[in-house]
Amino acid sequence: MILASQSPRRRELLRLITTDFVVVPANIDESYRTNESASEYVCRLAEGKARAISDQVAPGEIIIGSDTAVTHGGYILNKPRDKQDYLTMMDLLSGTTHQVYSGICVLHGAQLTIRSVRTDVTFRELSISERLNYWDTGEPSDKAGGYGIQGIAARFVQSINGSYTNVVGLPLVELEAMLNGAS
Repeated sequence: MILASQSPRRRELLRLITTDFVVVPANIDESYRTNESASEYVCRLAEGKARAISDQVAPGEIIIGSDTAVTHGGYILNKPRDKQDYLTMMDLLSGTTHQVYSGICVLHGAQLTIRSVRTDVTFRELSISERLNYWDTGEPSDKAGGYGIQGIAARFVQSINGSYTNVVGLPLVELEAMLNGAS
């Protein structure tokens, strides 16, 4: 099995299902397309990652591609470019509910399965000092939406409706069902 992702969080999550996999990072253009929904966006990227490495692996290998996006009000919140971008994201997320979408692609020979998973996450109201202190930890800088639910930001989460592992970056229940169908 091949994981087409550089994300350490996805590797950790996949290890909960199997330890029999290798990582082959995919390098694709992750630009958002006009009028593309968040679900379409993450599915396109997940498929793109799986297909990008398909010629680098042995025939018959199962390839997993995945991507995750945080959205608020229809806007995709990628990894923050800088501190100001992060603070803008936190202004949007503080005291509101946002959506996290993950696209999963399982490519096994000619068989392709793609799925999108959505989770609603509600943040409590965050003070300016909490936002600034969180930025100073360094944790938000490489995370979609500027936070990691599995880290310090867990204390900001008032409620979650849906898959926790989806918010971390790889929805395990859905992935395992897809893998069972691919083998």
